[in-house]
Amino acid sequence: MEDLPESVDRYILDHRIVLALKAIKDASGCTLHEAIDIFGVRYEELRRARPQDFQVSREEYGRGVHS
Repeated sequence: MEDLPESVDRYILDHRIVLALKAIKDASGCTLHEAIDIFGVRYEELRRARPQDFQVSREEYGRGVHS
C-alpha cells in the first residue's frame, strides 16, 4: 500500500467516505476509480487491525453510499 496521509485512516474510521476518497485522490493523484480501489484495500486492512476504532459496524458502513 502506498503511503497515505494519516487523515485517510481517520476519515475511514470515522465513516467519512467522501473525505477519505478526496484525501486519497489528492495524495496520490489517482482517478476516482483508483481511489475507490485504494479505499477498499485500506478499509479491509483497518477492519482487521483496528476493528474497535470504527464508528459504525461493517453492515452499517456503506449504507446510504451509492456509486
